[in-house]
Amino acid sequence: MTFTIDRRSLLAGMSLAGGLAVSGLPARAQSGGRVVVGTWGGDYARLLTKNIEDPLLKPKGVEVVQDQASDAPRRAKMIAERRLPRGTVDIHGLSAANMFEMNEAGVVEQIDYSKLPNAKSLLPTMKYPYGVGHIYSGNVVIYNPKIISPAPTGFKDWLDPKWGSKIGFIDIQYQSIMIAASMAATNGASMNDLDKAKEVLLAVKKAGGRVYPTNEAFAQAMKNEEVGISAIWKARVVQWQNAGIPCEAIAPIEGIPIYVSGFVIPKNAPNKDNAYAYMNAMLEKAPQEAFAADMGYNGTVSGLAVPADLQKRIGFTPEEEKRLKDLDYAFLAKNDAAMKEWWDKVFKA
Repeated sequence: MTFTIDRRSLLAGMSLAGGLAVSGLPARAQSGGRVVVGTWGGDYARLLTKNIEDPLLKPKGVEVVQDQASDAPRRAKMIAERRLPRGTVDIHGLSAANMFEMNEAGVVEQIDYSKLPNAKSLLPTMKYPYGVGHIYSGNVVIYNPKIISPAPTGFKDWLDPKWGSKIGFIDIQYQSIMIAASMAATNGASMNDLDKAKEVLLAVKKAGGRVYPTNEAFAQAMKNEEVGISAIWKARVVQWQNAGIPCEAIAPIEGIPIYVSGFVIPKNAPNKDNAYAYMNAMLEKAPQEAFAADMGYNGTVSGLAVPADLQKRIGFTPEEEKRLKDLDYAFLAKNDAAMKEWWDKVFKA
C-alpha cells in the first residue's frame, strides 16, 4: 500500500505533535476525563463544539480540546506517533477514504461497537470495522438554470465540451472529478477507469473548462455567472443556496458517489474511554439533526426528525438512494498519488 503523505505533511504533523505536547495537553489519560479531538477547523469544528461537546460532553465533566488542522498533517502525525506508547490525540475526524488509509497503515483501533450504545441506530453502510461515519452527502451535478439549459441529467451532461468555459472544476476535488469522469465515460459502470476519465477531462480542457483553487473561489465564480456547471457534494449546494448563489442540484443518473466524514481512534490514544464517549455522543439524534440543519449533511443514524423541506434539499429520494455508491477506498489509496500527478502535470498544465 502506498500512502500519499508527503515529506512536508509529515514534518507538519511532527510539528503539530510537538506543539500539542508543549501546549500542555496530556500525553496520558487523566481521571475525570479529557478528550483531545483531531478535526478540521472552520464551521465543522465550531459545530462539533455547538452540537456535541458543549451540550453533551461538558455537562458530564468531559473536557474537550480540539486539535485543529487539515487532514494531511493530522494523518502524518498519526504515522509519526505510531511507535509511541501514548499518542497526543484520542479521536480523529477523517473522510472515509482517509479512515481506510489509516487503517491500512495500522495506526487505528478496531471499533468495539459494544462500547457505543447509539450504534444500534447506525446505518449499516456507516459502520466501518475501523471507524464510525458521522455525516454524509453525495456528489451531484450543480448548475445555474439561467446559463445551462436544458437541465443536466448526470455527469456526462456536465462534462459535455459544448458548455466550453462555463464548465468549472475545483482543484482540491480532483479525486471526485476523476471518479465522476470515469462514470460519465462508462455510463456508470465504473468509478475506476482512469484512462477513459482522462480522455473525457482532456476534451473538456480543450473546450475551455476552468479550474478554481478552492470551493470558495468556485462559489464566487458561480455567483458572478462566470461558470454555470460542475459537480460538488450536495451539502455544499445547500450551503451556497443559503448564501444566495444561483444554483440547483441534480442527482446523476450514472450513480451518486458518497462522501462520508467520520471518526477513528488511534491505537495509542491516551484516553480511549472518552474517545468512545465522544463517538457515542455524535450519534445522538439531537446533534445528528442539528448537523443536517446547520451544515446540510445527512445523518448516519436512523429515525431522525428532519423537517420534510430540509430533507428534500439535503437528502435523496428512495429512487436516488438506490444509486448511492460507496467509493473503492483501496483503489483510491493505491492510485491517489498517480491521479494527483496527472491532474497537476497534465490536466492543469
